[in-house]
Amino acid sequence: MLEQLFHLKEHGTTVRTELVAGLTTFLAMAYILAVNPSILGTVMNPGGVFVATAIASAVATFIMGFLANYPIALSAGLGLNAYFAYTVCLGELANETDPFTICLTAVLCEGIFFIAISGFKFREQIINGIPQNLKYGISAGIGLFVAFIGLQGAGIVVNSDSTLVDLGSFATAEVALCLIGTIIIVVLSHYRIKGSVLIGILATWVLGMIAQSTGWYTGNCLPDFSAGIDLSGISETAFKFNFGWVASHFIQFLAIFFSFLFVDLFDTVGTVVGVADKAGLLDKDGKLPRVGKVFMADAVGTVLGACLGTSTVTSFVESSAGVAAGGRTGLTAVTTGFLFLVSLVLSPVFLAIPSFATAPALIYVGMLMVSSTKQIKFDGDVADTFGAYMALLLMPLTYSIANGIMFAILAWVIIKLFTGKAKDVSPVMWIIFVLFAARIATLVLNFR
Repeated sequence: MLEQLFHLKEHGTTVRTELVAGLTTFLAMAYILAVNPSILGTVMNPGGVFVATAIASAVATFIMGFLANYPIALSAGLGLNAYFAYTVCLGELANETDPFTICLTAVLCEGIFFIAISGFKFREQIINGIPQNLKYGISAGIGLFVAFIGLQGAGIVVNSDSTLVDLGSFATAEVALCLIGTIIIVVLSHYRIKGSVLIGILATWVLGMIAQSTGWYTGNCLPDFSAGIDLSGISETAFKFNFGWVASHFIQFLAIFFSFLFVDLFDTVGTVVGVADKAGLLDKDGKLPRVGKVFMADAVGTVLGACLGTSTVTSFVESSAGVAAGGRTGLTAVTTGFLFLVSLVLSPVFLAIPSFATAPALIYVGMLMVSSTKQIKFDGDVADTFGAYMALLLMPLTYSIANGIMFAILAWVIIKLFTGKAKDVSPVMWIIFVLFAARIATLVLNFR
C-alpha cells in the first residue's frame, strides 16, 4: 500500500529511510512549537496558539505528503508570525480591541485567495515579476528582523531613551543563557547534528531551570503537569475573525493582507524549490512537477491555521534536513505530520519554555536568512540595488516586514521612472506599487 501511495522504489528509497527522514525533519523544526506560542502569545492565548500550530502543521504536512508526494513539511512561518504579533497587533492596530482577530482574518483571506488562484499559476507569475535583487533583500531583511526579535526577547538588546537601543546586562541569566544557547546551536550545526536547533533550545531551557533553582533566574521555567494536558486554550483562538473591521478599514486591511501574501509567496516558492533541488526532484528544465499541489497544501494549511488561531502556514526550509537523511517521498512528510499530532500531549513542556530559550533559534534562523545578501548584486542596476538595500535596512529598523517591502518596491519603481527605464516595470510591479502608494496615502491621512 505504501508503495502504491508514495512510489518508494521509483524514488530509490525505503520505508525505514522515509520514517527516519520524517523524524529528522520533525526534530529540525519542532522548535516552532515553542517559538510560535512565545511570539503570538504576546497578543493571543499561548495554549491555543500551540494547539493551532500543531494541528495546522500536521494537516498541511499530510496534504503535502499524500497529495503532492514531496518530503516537505509545513508550519507557522517565522517572520510572518513576528509581523503578525509585533508589527500589526502591537504596532499598527495597538489601539484596536483584540487586534489578533484582524490578523487572523487577513491570514484566512490570504489562504482562500491562494486556493482560488491555484489553477492559474499566479504565484509563479508574481514571483517572476519581482526583481531578483529585491527578493534577496527581502529575505535578508526578514532574517535581520527575526534575529532582532530574538535579541530583544533575551534582553540582549534593550530600550534606550538616548540611543533607542542599547546592550543588555550580561549579569542577567536571560542574556548569558541565550548566548550560550546560540553557541550550542551554531556548534552543533557545524558538526551536522540532527535537530541542532531543538537541542539548543532544550539545553538553554535546562540551564534556565538550574539558574532558577539557584535563584539567579527569577522567572519560572518548570512545566506544570498538575492540571494534566490542557488543550482548552484553542477556544480563545479558534474562529476569531473580525470582518466588521475589515469592511470599515478596507484600505488599511488590504495593506496588511498584501504584506502577508507577499512574504508568504517568497517563503513558499524559495523553500520548495530549494528543498526539491537538494532532493533531486526538479525536472531537466529546473521546474518542479506537481507544483500546484505543493501550493495547495500551503494554502489549505494557512486557511486551517487561521481558523484554529495561528499565523500563515508555509513550507519549512528545515525539510532539507530530512532530505539529507534520505527522504524522497511524501512518506517523509506524513511521518513528520504524525509527530506534530503526537506533540499535543507534550503541551506543558513546549509552553513552559521561556523566551530566552527560544531566542537562540530566532538568532540562528536569522543568520541563515541573512545569507541571501551574498546573492545581491550591488554593482548592477541602481534601482535593483537600492530597492534591496531599503528592504534590508528598514525591516529591522522600523520593526516591520511590511515597511521594508513597501519602501523597497516604491523606491524601485520610482527610480526606474527617473532613470528612464519605465519599460522595465512589469504590470505586476505596477499593481503592487499602486497598492503600496495607497497605503502611504492612508498613513498620511491618519497623521493629519
